[in-house]
Amino acid sequence: MTAGDHQITTPVTADLLRGAPELEQTPTGVRVHRLPAWARAQAADPQLAMAESQPSGVRLAFTTTATSVELRAHAVRFGFRGAPARPLGVFDLVVDGRLAGQASLAEATVVTIDMTTGAREIEQGAVGGVRFGGLPDGEKSVELWLPHNETVELVELRTDAPVHPSPERHPVWLHHGSSISQGSNAVRPTGIWPAVAASRGGVDLVNLGFGGSALLDQFTARTMRDTTADLISLKLGINVVNADLMRLRAFGPAVHGFLDTLRDGHPDTPLLVVSPILCPIHEDTPGPGAFDEDALAEGQLRFRATGDPAERAAGKLTLRVIREQLVRIVLERAADDPNLHYLDGLELYGHADAADLPLPDRLHPDATTHQRIGERFAALAFGPGGPLAPNPA
Repeated sequence: MTAGDHQITTPVTADLLRGAPELEQTPTGVRVHRLPAWARAQAADPQLAMAESQPSGVRLAFTTTATSVELRAHAVRFGFRGAPARPLGVFDLVVDGRLAGQASLAEATVVTIDMTTGAREIEQGAVGGVRFGGLPDGEKSVELWLPHNETVELVELRTDAPVHPSPERHPVWLHHGSSISQGSNAVRPTGIWPAVAASRGGVDLVNLGFGGSALLDQFTARTMRDTTADLISLKLGINVVNADLMRLRAFGPAVHGFLDTLRDGHPDTPLLVVSPILCPIHEDTPGPGAFDEDALAEGQLRFRATGDPAERAAGKLTLRVIREQLVRIVLERAADDPNLHYLDGLELYGHADAADLPLPDRLHPDATTHQRIGERFAALAFGPGGPLAPNPA
């Protein structure tokens, strides 16, 4: 660290970050990755590359007496031509467990994707900063949560007192899921449902929720196998359906293979398999899912299911079928694996919730629903007697 004008500049290094499996050195600073380079090379998929580089659940964690904290960073924002602009990514500052400030970068590189051709238009932006002042005096624990929906290169921290990496105090919860787990339609990084659940459950989140990419890939399973974790959960199904990726014959063995790989590295770790929350468009209608072009013409973003329900007889997957298969697989395996558990996603968001809080784009929950799902997951999974209770009775 170097001091100048009463300001201390600290490079962002791995010991200051939580929930970041890998850092890539760039000319600007470091870019967070939630999958290692070898796994990214096996996918070569633009959707996954975008999702895994968005640091959902990643935060800087340090102790300090500083009353001013600034993070210098460069963001990359993604949007879709013809669709409404996405909200700016938000940085959440949490001090001693309480939200103390929020800010967004004023400038960013903007990538606009043409959904019909896949072509990308890039408008370059510069490095900027988010600053939080007026923090309380004295030693405090600080977490600076990075946006869940923007790729971010981290340049440096600027503070008016030294910072020290926070000691790890909580069990590590490793979670994998879809865009819902990444945080789609949440408005801040501490408001995505896994962050809500982690805060209430007293656990340290590592979030491998990837928009459009919870597809039972073996490189994801091997990444999880090799990641230190005290508790593990998998939320599976929606991407397999809306990507129209596989049929019934392939789905069961793929789930077994994913679980087998996890157990190679975590033979006794509590492991919770979570089926999809309610999504009416895909409950009984197979994928693929698609953008609703009529809604886009009106400047709205909505999704629709394009499959034929009659194709279920030929093995096409729906969310109802997925839930039936997941509960069967978990019950069968649990006979020899007492630390394997199942949670029905309809307990997190079901028919009554859909009447109260319908999915605004027919696929992703809104901010209020993320809060509800996170609170319910915390009670069902981390609460007393729950399968992932950090301190079971």
